[in-house]
Amino acid sequence: MPALVLASSSPRRRALLEQIGISPARTLSPDIDESPRRGELPRDYAVRLAAEKAAAVPREPGEVVLAGDTTVAAGRRILPPAETDDIVRQCLMLLSGRRHRVFSAVAVIDAEGRLRQRVGVTIVTFKRLTAAEVEAYVRCGEGRGKAGGYAIQGRAAAFVRFLSGSYSGVVGLPLHEASALLAASGVVPSDG
Repeated sequence: MPALVLASSSPRRRALLEQIGISPARTLSPDIDESPRRGELPRDYAVRLAAEKAAAVPREPGEVVLAGDTTVAAGRRILPPAETDDIVRQCLMLLSGRRHRVFSAVAVIDAEGRLRQRVGVTIVTFKRLTAAEVEAYVRCGEGRGKAGGYAIQGRAAAFVRFLSGSYSGVVGLPLHEASALLAASGVVPSDG
Protein backbone atom coordinates (compact mmCIF):
# COMPACT_ATOMS: atom_id res chain seq x y z
CA MET A 1 0.00 0.00 0.00
CA PRO A 2 1.40 3.43 -0.85
CA ALA A 3 2.34 5.76 2.00
CA LEU A 4 -0.03 8.66 2.58
CA VAL A 5 1.09 12.26 3.00
CA LEU A 6 -1.49 14.56 4.58
CA ALA A 7 -1.07 18.08 3.20
CA SER A 8 -2.60 19.86 6.16
CA SER A 9 -1.69 21.45 9.46
CA SER A 10 -5.17 20.65 10.80
CA PRO A 11 -5.20 18.14 13.66
CA ARG A 12 -8.91 17.62 12.90
CA ARG A 13 -8.18 16.26 9.42
CA ARG A 14 -5.63 13.79 10.79
CA ALA A 15 -8.05 12.68 13.53
CA LEU A 16 -10.85 12.22 10.98
CA LEU A 17 -8.64 10.01 8.79
CA GLU A 18 -7.57 7.97 11.82
CA GLN A 19 -11.25 7.58 12.74
CA ILE A 20 -11.70 5.53 9.54
CA GLY A 21 -8.48 3.52 10.02
CA ILE A 22 -6.14 5.55 7.82
CA SER A 23 -2.95 6.92 9.37
CA PRO A 24 -0.81 9.29 7.30
CA ALA A 25 2.90 8.42 7.19
CA ARG A 26 3.75 12.13 7.12
CA THR A 27 1.96 15.44 7.64
CA LEU A 28 3.20 18.53 5.84
CA SER A 29 1.69 21.99 5.94
CA PRO A 30 1.28 23.50 2.46
CA ASP A 31 2.28 27.13 1.98
CA ILE A 32 -0.09 28.69 -0.56
CA ASP A 33 -1.93 31.97 -1.01
CA GLU A 34 -5.50 31.29 0.11
CA SER A 35 -6.95 34.58 -1.12
CA PRO A 36 -10.11 34.20 -3.21
CA ARG A 37 -9.80 35.34 -6.81
CA ARG A 38 -12.01 38.14 -8.03
CA GLY A 39 -15.48 36.74 -8.79
CA GLU A 40 -14.53 33.22 -7.67
CA LEU A 41 -17.51 31.19 -6.45
CA PRO A 42 -17.25 29.30 -3.14
CA ARG A 43 -17.30 25.80 -4.68
CA ASP A 44 -14.63 26.69 -7.23
CA TYR A 45 -12.54 28.32 -4.51
CA ALA A 46 -12.62 25.22 -2.28
CA VAL A 47 -11.76 22.89 -5.18
CA ARG A 48 -8.89 25.12 -6.33
CA LEU A 49 -7.40 25.42 -2.83
CA ALA A 50 -7.53 21.67 -2.21
CA ALA A 51 -5.68 21.00 -5.49
CA GLU A 52 -3.11 23.73 -4.82
CA LYS A 53 -2.48 22.41 -1.30
CA ALA A 54 -1.95 18.87 -2.62
CA ALA A 55 0.47 20.10 -5.29
CA ALA A 56 2.39 22.32 -2.83
CA VAL A 57 3.86 19.56 -0.68
CA PRO A 58 6.82 17.44 -1.80
CA ARG A 59 5.95 13.87 -2.66
CA GLU A 60 8.41 10.98 -2.69
CA PRO A 61 8.10 8.30 -5.40
CA GLY A 62 5.16 6.01 -4.66
CA GLU A 63 3.52 8.32 -2.11
CA VAL A 64 -0.07 9.53 -2.22
CA VAL A 65 -0.93 13.06 -1.12
CA LEU A 66 -4.29 14.10 0.32
CA ALA A 67 -5.33 17.72 0.87
CA GLY A 68 -8.63 19.30 1.79
CA ASP A 69 -10.27 22.67 2.03
CA THR A 70 -13.36 23.67 3.96
CA THR A 71 -15.10 26.82 2.76
CA VAL A 72 -18.13 28.37 4.46
CA ALA A 73 -20.37 30.44 2.20
CA ALA A 74 -23.33 32.71 2.84
CA GLY A 75 -24.85 32.94 -0.60
CA ARG A 76 -21.98 33.67 -2.99
CA ARG A 77 -19.91 35.23 -0.20
CA ILE A 78 -16.87 33.27 0.97
CA LEU A 79 -16.44 33.68 4.70
CA PRO A 80 -12.82 34.06 5.80
CA PRO A 81 -10.97 31.94 8.32
CA ALA A 82 -11.67 33.86 11.52
CA GLU A 83 -8.24 34.99 12.62
CA THR A 84 -9.53 37.56 15.13
CA ASP A 85 -12.38 37.83 17.63
CA ASP A 86 -13.93 40.57 15.47
CA ILE A 87 -14.07 38.25 12.46
CA VAL A 88 -15.59 35.46 14.60
CA ARG A 89 -18.22 37.94 15.79
CA GLN A 90 -18.96 39.17 12.24
CA CYS A 91 -19.29 35.62 10.89
CA LEU A 92 -21.64 34.53 13.68
CA MET A 93 -23.84 37.59 13.26
CA LEU A 94 -24.02 36.95 9.51
CA LEU A 95 -24.89 33.25 9.99
CA SER A 96 -27.36 33.85 12.84
CA GLY A 97 -30.84 32.59 11.95
CA ARG A 98 -29.94 31.68 8.41
CA ARG A 99 -28.86 28.85 6.19
CA HIS A 100 -25.33 28.60 4.82
CA ARG A 101 -23.34 26.08 2.79
CA VAL A 102 -20.08 24.38 3.65
CA PHE A 103 -18.01 23.19 0.69
CA SER A 104 -15.54 20.45 1.65
CA ALA A 105 -13.14 19.75 -1.20
CA VAL A 106 -10.69 16.86 -1.26
CA ALA A 107 -7.77 16.47 -3.64
CA VAL A 108 -5.65 13.33 -3.92
CA ILE A 109 -2.50 13.00 -6.01
CA ASP A 110 -1.89 9.30 -6.51
CA ALA A 111 1.45 7.47 -6.71
CA GLU A 112 1.59 8.07 -10.48
CA GLY A 113 0.97 11.81 -10.07
CA ARG A 114 -2.68 11.87 -11.17
CA LEU A 115 -4.98 14.36 -9.46
CA ARG A 116 -8.41 13.19 -8.35
CA GLN A 117 -10.92 15.52 -6.71
CA ARG A 118 -14.34 15.53 -5.09
CA VAL A 119 -16.34 18.12 -3.22
CA GLY A 120 -19.08 17.65 -0.66
CA VAL A 121 -21.70 20.27 0.07
CA THR A 122 -23.40 20.50 3.45
CA ILE A 123 -26.26 22.83 4.26
CA VAL A 124 -26.23 24.15 7.82
CA THR A 125 -28.86 26.35 9.45
CA PHE A 126 -28.09 28.23 12.63
CA LYS A 127 -30.71 29.27 15.13
CA ARG A 128 -31.07 33.00 15.71
CA LEU A 129 -28.24 33.86 18.07
CA THR A 130 -28.55 36.37 20.86
CA ALA A 131 -25.85 38.98 21.41
CA ALA A 132 -24.95 37.18 24.66
CA GLU A 133 -24.53 33.84 22.84
CA VAL A 134 -22.29 35.44 20.23
CA GLU A 135 -20.13 37.14 22.86
CA ALA A 136 -19.85 33.97 24.96
CA TYR A 137 -18.72 32.03 21.90
CA VAL A 138 -16.21 34.71 20.94
CA ARG A 139 -14.79 34.66 24.49
CA CYS A 140 -14.35 30.88 24.51
CA GLY A 141 -11.90 31.26 21.60
CA GLU A 142 -13.08 28.16 19.78
CA GLY A 143 -13.98 29.95 16.54
CA ARG A 144 -10.58 31.56 15.93
CA GLY A 145 -8.85 30.13 12.90
CA LYS A 146 -11.95 28.24 11.79
CA ALA A 147 -13.72 28.61 8.45
CA GLY A 148 -16.81 30.73 9.04
CA GLY A 149 -15.76 31.46 12.62
CA TYR A 150 -17.12 28.31 14.25
CA ALA A 151 -16.26 24.71 15.11
CA ILE A 152 -19.31 22.48 14.71
CA GLN A 153 -17.64 19.75 16.79
CA GLY A 154 -17.48 22.08 19.78
CA ARG A 155 -19.80 24.55 21.47
CA ALA A 156 -21.20 25.75 18.14
CA ALA A 157 -23.07 22.44 17.88
CA ALA A 158 -25.71 24.10 20.07
CA PHE A 159 -26.31 26.69 17.30
CA VAL A 160 -27.16 24.13 14.60
CA ARG A 161 -30.88 23.87 13.97
CA PHE A 162 -30.57 21.86 10.75
CA LEU A 163 -27.82 20.01 8.89
CA SER A 164 -28.06 18.21 5.57
CA GLY A 165 -24.93 16.59 4.20
CA SER A 166 -21.61 15.55 5.65
CA TYR A 167 -20.98 16.35 9.31
CA SER A 168 -17.32 15.33 8.89
CA GLY A 169 -17.09 17.71 5.94
CA VAL A 170 -18.05 20.61 8.19
CA VAL A 171 -15.49 19.47 10.77
CA GLY A 172 -12.79 19.53 8.08
CA LEU A 173 -12.78 16.49 5.77
CA PRO A 174 -15.71 14.74 4.06
CA LEU A 175 -14.89 11.14 4.92
CA HIS A 176 -17.07 9.51 2.26
CA GLU A 177 -15.40 11.48 -0.53
CA ALA A 178 -11.91 11.19 0.98
CA SER A 179 -12.10 7.42 1.50
CA ALA A 180 -13.36 6.86 -2.06
CA LEU A 181 -10.49 8.90 -3.55
CA LEU A 182 -7.93 7.18 -1.33
CA ALA A 183 -9.26 3.72 -2.20
CA ALA A 184 -8.98 4.57 -5.91
CA SER A 185 -5.34 5.47 -5.18
CA GLY A 186 -4.60 2.24 -3.29
CA VAL A 187 -4.83 3.63 0.25
CA VAL A 188 -7.27 1.62 2.38
CA PRO A 189 -7.93 1.36 6.15
CA SER A 190 -5.48 -0.70 8.15
CA ASP A 191 -6.65 -3.87 9.86
CA GLY A 192 -5.47 -2.60 13.23
